[in-house]
Amino acid sequence: MTLTKAARLALLLAIPGLVLSGCGRKGDLDRPGSTTSINTKAPAGTAEPKETVEDRPFLLDPLL
Repeated sequence: MTLTKAARLALLLAIPGLVLSGCGRKGDLDRPGSTTSINTKAPAGTAEPKETVEDRPFLLDPLL
């Protein structure tokens, strides 16, 4: 196998890995088929207070 073919193969295997690593969502873990999250600190049926986050500008914000 030449170096060019090996580099192409490595690139073809790396691209799906990078794409799939960005999948998902940020938040608490959920049980399969459940609508309530596992990591709750409040008793069931009560709303947890949301923490306010400071809005910080990001370099790419003008593009959005």
